[in-house]
Amino acid sequence: MTGTMWMWVLLAILVFLIVIVISIYNSLVRLRNQVDNAWSQIDVQLKRRHDLIPNLVETAKGYMKHERETFEKITEARSRAMGAKTVAEAAKAENALTGALSQFLLVVENYPELKANQNFLALQETLTSTENKIAYARQAYNDQVLFYNNKIQMFPSNLIAGMFGFTKRDFFEIEQPAQREAPKVSF
Repeated sequence: MTGTMWMWVLLAILVFLIVIVISIYNSLVRLRNQVDNAWSQIDVQLKRRHDLIPNLVETAKGYMKHERETFEKITEARSRAMGAKTVAEAAKAENALTGALSQFLLVVENYPELKANQNFLALQETLTSTENKIAYARQAYNDQVLFYNNKIQMFPSNLIAGMFGFTKRDFFEIEQPAQREAPKVSF
């Protein structure tokens, strides 16, 4: 082979490598944007949840005069959740809020007239629907994070990810309430 032929071969290899780097970089950007979009979907549902809680509490306050501590826990947990800046902070704050809401809904069981209130029932149904949407959005977000984290950790895309500062993302994990044991019946 002549010198000119070698130059064309090297140029073709160089162009091929540049195309590969551009392709990997673009796929990393696409995955990062998908993670960000999935987080924004969770954020929308969390804001909806945060907006529903004061209405639910206000509706219940008229019936539950002696439950001030419960209302304070919900209000405090909601404030922390709304102020969370990172995924890890949001997960921790949402766990606390879920616990406070669970305690609140258990206390509601002691107030049959509240459970019969149409406004309260509608708000409770909307909150349940929102919780389901949060669970769905959380699953979609965690799937995107998994794809993204796999991509930035696998060869050869890990080389490109390292060069351009792509970093691992956190999963949005919410603790599930403890599983209750089945009641034991004995005769």
